[in-house]
Amino acid sequence: MDNFQIETAQNISIKQKVAGVGERIVAFIIDSFILVLYGIFMGLVIAGTDLNRGGDMMYYLVLGLPVFLYYLLWETFWNGQTPGKAAMQIRVVMEDGSRPSFANYLIRWLLRFVDISLTSGAVAVVVILLNGKGQRLGDIAAKTTVITEKRKVGIANTLAVDLPQNYTPKYPQVTVLRDADVQEIKGIYRKAKINGNHNIILTLAKKVSDLLDVEYEENPMDFLNRVISDYNYYTQQ
Repeated sequence: MDNFQIETAQNISIKQKVAGVGERIVAFIIDSFILVLYGIFMGLVIAGTDLNRGGDMMYYLVLGLPVFLYYLLWETFWNGQTPGKAAMQIRVVMEDGSRPSFANYLIRWLLRFVDISLTSGAVAVVVILLNGKGQRLGDIAAKTTVITEKRKVGIANTLAVDLPQNYTPKYPQVTVLRDADVQEIKGIYRKAKINGNHNIILTLAKKVSDLLDVEYEENPMDFLNRVISDYNYYTQQ
């Protein structure tokens, strides 16, 4: 799936990595499996206890209602995830990367019956593929999307970064930092960028600038990237 870029009020550009259709389908299968197991288990419990004396109403309350509200309740109270989404490391977020409100979750849940239930997911798949921002009809209406939180293992996950041969450092003050300091800065920065937490990026850039006793003029993200690159330049010499 494509990435899409958002621009925050602080003029920070943050890329969100959209969850793939395959990931969302697998998450749906996992959630469906959980619902089936719940139905079987509670059906046996009701059949083997006095609860079955409640008739159809008891079956509706114990079996139907939790299944009916499954996605709405899980996503609302578990920060945009169901067990299936958590297993696939994907999450519902707003288009700007922030956390949705209950109203947003409710809108996408209501349109779930059109996207998925009535059409066996066909509408959802087609709209997601055409949209490019990981949005089905419910997401478009609620102004949400589904992103992946998976990280690719590679050189970007380590302390070292690739530098061009003609690289010119800007902040010699980075030599006061230790490997552990830079690794922590890089870890916080990468996690905040993935999750769209631009306030954390702003705070981190401010703390790093105070620590180095420098004033930066570039974008906070560019500043943090420059600090990491400059540190690698001096330590590789």
